[in-house]
Amino acid sequence: MFDTHELGRRPGALQRLSRSVEAPAALGVEGVIGVPEGAPVEIDLRLESVMEGVLVTGTARASAEGECVRCLEPVELELDVDFQEMFSYPDSDDRGRSRAAADDEAEEGEDMIPLEDGMFDLEPLLRDAVVLALPMQPVCRDDCAGLCSECGANLNENPDHHHDAVDARWAALQGLAGSLGTDEKDNMSGKASDGDVRSAAEKQEK
Repeated sequence: MFDTHELGRRPGALQRLSRSVEAPAALGVEGVIGVPEGAPVEIDLRLESVMEGVLVTGTARASAEGECVRCLEPVELELDVDFQEMFSYPDSDDRGRSRAAADDEAEEGEDMIPLEDGMFDLEPLLRDAVVLALPMQPVCRDDCAGLCSECGANLNENPDHHHDAVDARWAALQGLAGSLGTDEKDNMSGKASDGDVRSAAEKQEK
């Protein structure tokens, strides 16, 4: 939680804050990549008092960790994200008027997060900014070759790795061709035997 009491409510007042906080749980894309829980997150904030409330503009820096979707090697990504949010005063509507005066005139406006006793919670805002900045399919490098689909070998370490693949559609024909070749050899052997018998018979007649 961050305190805005020192800022005051005079429009145009500014306050700058720098703080290192611990990353909350599940700060990132679950199961893909994110900032480890408890890791440091460096935050720089600019608080500006306006008629409606407090405009918070900030930057967060942290290191995200994950796994390459191609080769499954560890991936580390340095994050530098920007965010901005308006936090409204509890007794003001979205145009800076008192809520009592606004009750007589309902108008549509953007939803703003109310300050709670002059405090605001940055975690939801930080979480949204980090998730939007993270890749949904992280890779260790843009040209990562991934893993061999047959044996799982890392193709980045062995780019010449390959398997002599046989098209399954031709496998049956190759087997049939092999059996036909064997039958032909048998037939040839049979013909040769018949010829030898006839030759022997002719010699006996002579």
